[in-house]
Amino acid sequence: MSYCRQEGKDRIIFATKEDHETPSSAELVADDPDDPYEEQGLILPNGDINWNCPCLGGMASGPCGEQFKSAFSCFHYSTEEIKGSDCVDQFRAMQECMQKYPDLYPQEDETEEKEKSSKDLEAASMEAAAAKEEKGSS
Repeated sequence: MSYCRQEGKDRIIFATKEDHETPSSAELVADDPDDPYEEQGLILPNGDINWNCPCLGGMASGPCGEQFKSAFSCFHYSTEEIKGSDCVDQFRAMQECMQKYPDLYPQEDETEEKEKSSKDLEAASMEAAAAKEEKGSS
């Protein structure tokens, strides 16, 4: 004799050997591509962008979420020969927004770039001084 009981959030089902001898009459239902709880990729089956995709790393939300969505949508739907070349303004707006929140959107290798630019400046000034010295001695 099979029976079922509830313990808190769990449902415990006891089945007999006889219950398992008869074939199941359950029918599988095809996955609903528009099911919001089903994991989807970046692009939904209907071609829209899945803003909830973990692959976006939360960029679609936050203080610059609208600018990100605008730039990414423009790029995704761009039909230009160089894809996204018509989206420069949207990407510039997104970048300007991100620069206002450096704690949330850190620039990659920001310190390395500063060090490199100061070394480049130092090298350029040394070259200029050397060139000036050569010119003065001839």
